[in-house]
Amino acid sequence: MGFGPFLLLATLEGTVMAAVLALSAVGLSLTFGVMRVVNVAHGEFFMLGAVLSWAVSLYAPNPVLAFALALVLVPLAVGGLAALADAAVLKRLNYDPEATIVATIGLSYILQQAALTFFGPDARPVEAPFSLRLQFPWFGYSGYKLFVVLAAAAILLAVWTFLRRSRAGLVMRATQVDRNTARAFGIDVDRVYMGTFALGAALAALGAVLIVPIQQAHYLMGHDPLLLSFIVVIIGGLGSIRGTLVAALLIGLSDGIISMFFSPTLAKIIATLAVALVLVFRPQGLFGERA
Repeated sequence: MGFGPFLLLATLEGTVMAAVLALSAVGLSLTFGVMRVVNVAHGEFFMLGAVLSWAVSLYAPNPVLAFALALVLVPLAVGGLAALADAAVLKRLNYDPEATIVATIGLSYILQQAALTFFGPDARPVEAPFSLRLQFPWFGYSGYKLFVVLAAAAILLAVWTFLRRSRAGLVMRATQVDRNTARAFGIDVDRVYMGTFALGAALAALGAVLIVPIQQAHYLMGHDPLLLSFIVVIIGGLGSIRGTLVAALLIGLSDGIISMFFSPTLAKIIATLAVALVLVFRPQGLFGERA
């Protein structure tokens, strides 16, 4: 097998990673863009999505039903938990940027230790809903991984449509531009913030539900999604959904290709260097706007 098939395989793997990363990063970007809150607990919401998917699979009679239930119930549960955290902690801090960073760091440790206590330290496998395998001329490839790409694309399209076409999306964008003016026009800003925080967490959980049959669930699995989501959001531009999607594709593909031909460590190093270059030469990101 020559160079071409290896490149195709690396591109496919990178596309799968980019799709899941886009879901997580868009959730983080929404939270910052609307609320101006840097959510350090975002990776633990991702982790909870995976762990709860495994919990659902224990009680479902078959993998298809388990996946369908997890796809609906897990984002609702994680989003509900995020809404409670917003009401109990972030709102009481008046969404102060520095205070909320410290608060979400504490929240991340609480969620991580809760997962360790209730689900244990071992990685938990979750069976994929189907085992279709597509045969290329050079190798076979998982049909489920391609389904992950299509499902993530459909979810992201739905989020984009919600933000651009719905009244709730208009309210969120108005709050992002100027919360004081939005409040003057009768918008319940605190309610918008709660919904935004819940939506961001739910998107991270959705990404975890899709990827957990490939990666397994583990209580420490939130670290990489958090780091990569921050990298994507910084490169794309804080609060820019379009920039986040483009950056997720770039980072996902580069990570897949570099990891295949060199090493995963080198891929992370290059991504980190890319962030440093963006911060030096274009601090607002590729698609962000200057404050």
